[in-house]
Amino acid sequence: MINPLDPGDAVLAFLAERHLATLTTMRADGSPHVVPVGFSYSADERLVRIITFAPSVKARNAARGGRAAVSQVDGGRWLTLEGTVRLASDPPSVSAAVSGYAARYRQPGERIDRVAIEIVVDRIMGRA
Repeated sequence: MINPLDPGDAVLAFLAERHLATLTTMRADGSPHVVPVGFSYSADERLVRIITFAPSVKARNAARGGRAAVSQVDGGRWLTLEGTVRLASDPPSVSAAVSGYAARYRQPGERIDRVAIEIVVDRIMGRA
């Protein structure tokens, strides 16, 4: 396990590289829903941010709360960040998620139904 309060330089560098990940949320029936996503990570806030659109399955799953995980893999390097999940639709949260995505990947297109999935990270596993 990696300390989420002090993950170290190698972990933070890996989380800044341009890699996609999988997001795992839980469906209403308790089964996992796993989809590819781009995400950003704020180490100071211990917060994963993922942009999506309101009607998506992942957004509906996040709106129920509970736990979620993102997993990033590159060869022998991998990280899984886990924590409590919530759906954010307020403009400051969505804007922060868009900014994080743009910094790591590219500027996303405009969407009027954009929301943000936020995971408050309390567990990090892996090898960066």
